[in-house]
Amino acid sequence: MLKRLGGLLAALGAALIMLLGGAGPAAAHATLVSTDPAQNSVVPTAPAAVTLTFSEGVSLAPDSVRVLGPTGKAVDAGNPSHADGKADTARVQLNSGLANGTYTVAWRAVSEDSHPVGGAFTFSIGAPSGTTVDTSAVQGGKADGLVALAYGTGRVVAYAAFALLAGAAAFVLICWPKGAGVARVQRLLMTGWVALLVSTVAVLLLRGPYERGSGIGQALDLSLVRTTLEERIGTALSARLLLLAAGGVFLSLLVGQLGQQAAAAGDDGEDSEDDELRQLERRAAERPLRDARLGLGVAGVVLAIALSATWVGADHASVGIQVWLALPLGALHLLAMALWLGGLATLLIGLRHGLETAAVDLFSKLAAASVGVLVVTGVYQSWRGLGSWSALVDTEYGRLLLIKTGLVVAMTGVAWFSRGWLARLRTEPAEEPTPAEEIAPAEEAPEPVTASTPASADPVRQAQLDRQRAALADAQQRRTQQGPPARAGLRRAVLVEAGVAVAVLVVTTMLTNSPPGRVAESIAATAPAAPAAPAAPGAPVVPGKSVELKLPYDTGGKAPGSKGTATVALGPAATGQNAVQLTVADESGKPVAVPEVQLAFTLPDRDLGPLPVTLQPSGTGHWSGTAQLPLAGQWVVSVVIRSSDFDQATVVKPVTVG
Repeated sequence: MLKRLGGLLAALGAALIMLLGGAGPAAAHATLVSTDPAQNSVVPTAPAAVTLTFSEGVSLAPDSVRVLGPTGKAVDAGNPSHADGKADTARVQLNSGLANGTYTVAWRAVSEDSHPVGGAFTFSIGAPSGTTVDTSAVQGGKADGLVALAYGTGRVVAYAAFALLAGAAAFVLICWPKGAGVARVQRLLMTGWVALLVSTVAVLLLRGPYERGSGIGQALDLSLVRTTLEERIGTALSARLLLLAAGGVFLSLLVGQLGQQAAAAGDDGEDSEDDELRQLERRAAERPLRDARLGLGVAGVVLAIALSATWVGADHASVGIQVWLALPLGALHLLAMALWLGGLATLLIGLRHGLETAAVDLFSKLAAASVGVLVVTGVYQSWRGLGSWSALVDTEYGRLLLIKTGLVVAMTGVAWFSRGWLARLRTEPAEEPTPAEEIAPAEEAPEPVTASTPASADPVRQAQLDRQRAALADAQQRRTQQGPPARAGLRRAVLVEAGVAVAVLVVTTMLTNSPPGRVAESIAATAPAAPAAPAAPGAPVVPGKSVELKLPYDTGGKAPGSKGTATVALGPAATGQNAVQLTVADESGKPVAVPEVQLAFTLPDRDLGPLPVTLQPSGTGHWSGTAQLPLAGQWVVSVVIRSSDFDQATVVKPVTVG
């Protein structure tokens, strides 16, 4: 057995080195820094290529950058590459002889933290024109709905399966009583292993369609699988499959060792009156079992660390600031979560089948230590991901983090009640089964029957007796299953705690798929500005064909214009070039000057934008500009109004275009 353990440890170490070898510093989630031609610009002659520059290195596919002409026809040569070999760029050559008009550039890439990013922008040759781009040609950063659901479900199942597998194994090695039955916990371990294997394969197959925005029918496309395996997340998933193969060997050794311990415990009971020589022989036979258990513990720790690395090595922890610290703390956070949540599932099984109070008490201490580790590592991850207090409420990452924090606090509260039940269980004597004759009848006793009339001769009497016996047997069975009141209360509390844990896993998966607040704020700060187009920026809005939107705002300040209404007039509210007029008025309806205003359009359904509008002042409280909206759909207008150096508000409203 020791040789097999040595080989297992060597395989785990090799997989861990393969996984972490490529981790390096970067900024989580790539952002588009600049483009050539610039967004919304008008160039006099057709460029030979379109170049995009990102905030970090990106992986490219043959269709990562597409350029569509005014009629929606592709005008690029395909197969984009990194400009001058720089990993943070993407360049695609254009066909020759391009006509004047507005062109749409749709791009999609994979950032270094393995998350797909995408978007689109427009530029014009000669002069702006209308566009008839098919919405199916611009997928932006959005995945197919069914693929996104299946991919997200697979990731949730993978997290839950890892927690179950690692937590149950730790519970068995540390808390499971010597000689206790292993059949039920064996099924729990195998459930975790199989679920993690199946979910990992599913995520590997779905990753290609998820990145490309294609349908679920492409899941079995071997070319997409091959591309995925060449990425960092593909390396992590393949390493996880290798580790699961080693994990299968580990589980077989663990279950076998538990069986041997149970048999040895049975022998102890049978031979309790043997002579001293037999007792010495038993102690000598137990020594290899203890050594094997220690070896399994070491192998289990290495296996759990290596498996956790397949997540942290391809996610937020692998890029950004302080990668050298974020990686080990991320793994520690994941392991503490698994020890707590997976242990809860094992505890539920044990409580249902008479787990000893000492084992429950030991797990309670381990769970408390796990919560402490989760708090320390979670605070660091929150600081690293948020970057500012405002990101806690202004970004999706921050809001999800608040939800997760609330759920963990709820779990801790339920755990506090569990500890109360555990304290009662320590002092509560074992409850003896109540004899059947001492239990009150389920219904009122029937009329007495004379001795001369046997019960079998009275069908009504016989039926009543049968019902009473059945009720007594059912009550006795329930009492046996539930055990003492404290044990039943503890089991209910643990069940609630496990239910909240499922919600924690779902939110955790959503967190790892969201740009950290630090990155989300940098996206807004580094969004490429739109240069003024030669076309008249103050083109009048066509009467009768415009849409007017009123957006009340309040910056919270005291300066003039701190509270009022922003009015956006858009015409003709169709695809192509649109004239925009913005008016900012105070509460009395009088136009008011403010230090700064910004206006942008976003098409959430296609992850297009924000497309900023260059505004030119045209009087007190009035600005005008031109917006190029290449697609029809439900756009969102966002207006940023700054009334002082410290007071600012952002208001949004949907508008239908086309």
